Amino acid sequence: MNFQLRKHYILTTLEQQRSLTVAEAAQHLGTTHITIRRDLAELATQGLLVRTHGGAVLPSVAKHPVAFARKAAANLAQKEYICQLAAGHVAEGDTLFLDCGSTSVLLCPLIRHLRLRVVTNSLPVLFELVGSAVQVVLIGGEVDAARQAVHGALAVEQLRRYAVDKAFLGVDGLSLQRGLSANGEPEASISQAVLAGAGHVYLLCDSSKLEQDKYLQFAPLSAIGTLVTDQQAPPELVARYRAAGVRVVC
Repeated sequence: MNFQLRKHYILTTLEQQRSLTVAEAAQHLGTTHITIRRDLAELATQGLLVRTHGGAVLPSVAKHPVAFARKAAANLAQKEYICQLAAGHVAEGDTLFLDCGSTSVLLCPLIRHLRLRVVTNSLPVLFELVGSAVQVVLIGGEVDAARQAVHGALAVEQLRRYAVDKAFLGVDGLSLQRGLSANGEPEASISQAVLAGAGHVYLLCDSSKLEQDKYLQFAPLSAIGTLVTDQQAPPELVARYRAAGVRVVC
């Protein structure tokens, strides 16, 4: 198979899935990992994709290839599954909040045809939805280049003024004992501001983050309206979350 045919497959797959691994491309195309890596390097020089560890993502998904892009590529199949489930809870006319997590941005292609409003602090979410049927409200504040997000005191103050119907949040860690936890204060403060004004909170959390405690606990388990996770979540653990009063969709 020549380069042009491989290029068509790579770019088509990225458009559909938002990311691609070297392994899956090599298997599908029946070629070597070295060939695919060379193809990705060539397409990256043309500005058509951004290289990540083990693959690539679209430039619109990650303007910062070291931080956000690598996070976006991790557990991709689980994140896409979670977003398919979450999209079923979005309706025309909703006002949503989408955070700067790498899972939330994958929800964008599934809702961009709907007439609704999205409030966000995520630059990738903005890039994905601008020009679509969705009205996008980007909050103001300091831009965090690594996270491709807007954070800070002004962002928190602005978020407290908004009442959203549904908030879709990611999290660094979730446990029955400590609830929601984060790796840093900027993400935690944004989430706390959103939790105060959201009609219903959907926590988009892949199974690798269940029963993981990070250093900063910022909300109790009761703050979650619905936990959306993937099929790899252990059934006995899902049952424990449900017994604790959490609605779980998986």
